[in-house]
Amino acid sequence: MRIVVSGCSGGGKSTLLAEMAARGWACFEEPGRRVVAEGLTPWQDIAGFCARCVTLAVQDFHTARPGVSLFDRSFLDALIWFEQAGRPVPDAVAKAVEGLRYHEVVFLAPPWPEIYVQDEARQHDLQAALAEFDALCQRLPKHGYRVEFLPKLPVHERADWLEARLKEMT
Repeated sequence: MRIVVSGCSGGGKSTLLAEMAARGWACFEEPGRRVVAEGLTPWQDIAGFCARCVTLAVQDFHTARPGVSLFDRSFLDALIWFEQAGRPVPDAVAKAVEGLRYHEVVFLAPPWPEIYVQDEARQHDLQAALAEFDALCQRLPKHGYRVEFLPKLPVHERADWLEARLKEMT
């Protein structure tokens, strides 16, 4: 079962998934942060950035082992970024994700201004993060996914909550 954890930038997704990995869950790092580490940012080339994110996310999708795998963002995020930027999804990108489906529930980290920070990989401000979150909330259902919001809790309690939900889903 491939489960996506997405949502607002700075909402605690990566921290949560680091805790889940420490608890033994199979977790995949956010493609966007890996692309930024490679030297390509969305501020330089949004289409190239999104396409590279899709490539990494598809590789992660195919690398997932049997059982539950948790993805810090996914190719769904990149497809929605294309839409939000008003850019057509390139044919090669559309073909790469054709027929690939994550679990129908996508867990979204809601905006959490109290923990939001900018860094080298997150140069956009909170307003841009909120717009990104709104786009996910509006567009994920159009792609056939059901959104479920992560509670704003300390990381250990949030991980307990997610583990309980994952056990209900399996």
